[in-house]
Amino acid sequence: MSVTLDIRLKRANKVYREGEVVAGVILLVCKEALQHHGISLSMEGLPIQLISSNIEVAKAGKIPGGKTEIPFEFPLNTKGNKVLYETYHGVFVNIQYTLRCDMKRPLLAKDLSRNCEFIVHCQPQKAKVVPTPVQFTITPDTLHNTRERSLLPKFLVRGHLDATNCVISQPLTGEVVVENSNVPIKSIELQLVRVETCGCAEGYARDATEIQNIQIAEGDVCHGLPIPIYMVFPRLFTCPTLETTNFKVEFEVNVVIVLHDDHLITENFPLKLCRI
Repeated sequence: MSVTLDIRLKRANKVYREGEVVAGVILLVCKEALQHHGISLSMEGLPIQLISSNIEVAKAGKIPGGKTEIPFEFPLNTKGNKVLYETYHGVFVNIQYTLRCDMKRPLLAKDLSRNCEFIVHCQPQKAKVVPTPVQFTITPDTLHNTRERSLLPKFLVRGHLDATNCVISQPLTGEVVVENSNVPIKSIELQLVRVETCGCAEGYARDATEIQNIQIAEGDVCHGLPIPIYMVFPRLFTCPTLETTNFKVEFEVNVVIVLHDDHLITENFPLKLCRI
């Protein structure tokens, strides 16, 4: 017998905050009446168990043919002193919140289940974010990790970031100016990096991986011309900077200048992300 099971949330963007109610309907569509042994709905927040609860939506019985909607509500409250961290999809750290609906069926029929992820935003911080602009100058003398500095071409790049303590819902902005360069420039890029630290008493592992790379200039740009820096923080792949007992999630941005001989010049800036 053909039957479909789905979870529909009332909010189209699926974004909730702690203390709010996650509400929606369980949607069942079948051509004829359907026997079942109970329908349950569970909510879970991981990586470590942040929230877990279960409700019985319907006792064993029959679902009539056609379309059936069963409403539900789940309060988004934690137990004890636990905190709901913001949804984040990383490489080594994943913070996810899901609803799971299970319908048990008679012996010869296959049980049905359906998962639905919803998004949690942390409570906005009350303190005002004061921008901390950062000026930078890049020359052969300012570079680290170079073996033969004397072989490097001569160049001078200046610029600034408007803030390194950033509001996650607002873009990262600034500008970069190539004052002079002995060799042609191939590209100027902005690289957003996640730095995830996981571990316990035995030791910690720290890994940096790229989230996104945006080209802000191509070719041998005019010298002395301000080039705008503008990067939107991607949803789900970034979250407010987070430090817990078991893991840390931090972010950095690299201004990368690629020369025509494929030399890479990189300037790194740690960022502190927050939600207001």
